[in-house]
Amino acid sequence: MLSRLTRPQALAVCALPVVALIAAAVFAPLPFSLAQPGMTANVLGENQGSAVITITGAKTRRTSGQLRMTTIEATSPDTDVSLGDVVSAWFATDRAVMPRDSVYPSGDSTKEIEEHNRAQMKESQDAATRAALDYLHLGDDRIKVTLKLADVGGPSAGLLFSLGIIDKLDGNGSGGDLTGGRSIAGTGTIDDDGTVGAVGGVALKTQAAHRDGATVFLVPKAECSDAKSELPKGMRLIPVKTLDGAVDALVALNSGKGSVPSC
Repeated sequence: MLSRLTRPQALAVCALPVVALIAAAVFAPLPFSLAQPGMTANVLGENQGSAVITITGAKTRRTSGQLRMTTIEATSPDTDVSLGDVVSAWFATDRAVMPRDSVYPSGDSTKEIEEHNRAQMKESQDAATRAALDYLHLGDDRIKVTLKLADVGGPSAGLLFSLGIIDKLDGNGSGGDLTGGRSIAGTGTIDDDGTVGAVGGVALKTQAAHRDGATVFLVPKAECSDAKSELPKGMRLIPVKTLDGAVDALVALNSGKGSVPSC
């Protein structure tokens, strides 16, 4: 004859499947990537021993200050992210949980994603060059611009590339530096016509910029609220929608004349 389970025994038996489900949920991989502040690079200087911007066919000027492009560092597309990882990152100010599909193209292999990011970077560099030369009313038939940035993919450095080209060729248009000698960071895609686009991860990028000494951050206007969410103390945000607007804002900031937009 089967004996009846006592209440504690019954509760223990019933709890086992629940515990198993919780354990499975905690350790099962989830469709997320974890991101943190990444590297920054001064586009007016060198990266890994090579000039980021090289211009031939036109006279360039000596620059001071810095224009730092910013990045985030995300877990690789084949990294398993568990519920425990997500909960831990959720409460950390220097990490973020992002849908994996927003970081990497869905369904692609790691190699395909790397190739996709390299292609996006090349398109971004070409657009940045065209936008900068168009801003300066210079033809690209005689001026050659080479942009080189190792181990970075995607289009988010476009705005900083354009500003770097402008600073090297024309500065602030009045003989001074576009940076005013400051360390300025930022992010944003760029189109041929100078339109600045959103990129994602801006709260982490402001932290990377602050870590590397920047005091001003150019952010796509559409991402102002995200940039303010974890803004480091002493960091000034300048929202931009176009390359013209970004240049005007920097000139106004450094000259003290005119208004400088804010988030």
